[in-house]
Amino acid sequence: MSSGASVGPAIVVAVVALVVVGLLVWSGALAWFGRLPGDIRIERDTVRVYIPIVSMLVVSAVLSLVLYLIRRWW
Repeated sequence: MSSGASVGPAIVVAVVALVVVGLLVWSGALAWFGRLPGDIRIERDTVRVYIPIVSMLVVSAVLSLVLYLIRRWW
């Protein structure tokens, strides 16, 4: 069996995960994202700057954990 045979299920899992995240964003369940303590928001009359530092750290930690578990069990 070639190594390409295992790519199909991985793509399906990635698409399903993307759809789930999209539904969560659309429903408003992730409205807290970008508003965590430590995220920088500067709003003036003509300028809005968002720097989601803590939110990106949370995303990085979650993705690292998921990838670790996938490598451990796959």
